[in-house]
Amino acid sequence: MDRFLSSAVNRIDAKGRVSVPAHFRAVVQRRGYQELYALKALDRPALDVGGLDLLDRYEERIAMEDPFLQTADDMSYFVHGMATAIS
Repeated sequence: MDRFLSSAVNRIDAKGRVSVPAHFRAVVQRRGYQELYALKALDRPALDVGGLDLLDRYEERIAMEDPFLQTADDMSYFVHGMATAIS
């Protein structure tokens, strides 16, 4: 499979790291991701993680909004201000 599907619950170790399940690592390798991005999930205490295509999808959605309305500004802050590049 070539997608991030499913979910995983892991503990944070003493150094602040989380183990990434093997099937997620395999997707990263097959897709050739150089960077991953993490965003806080909007509907649960979790992270949404993906490659540049994840940010592209959010930016496409932001572009559909009126740039002069608060909604576009809020969405842009969420994606560009709160996303974290992880390696």
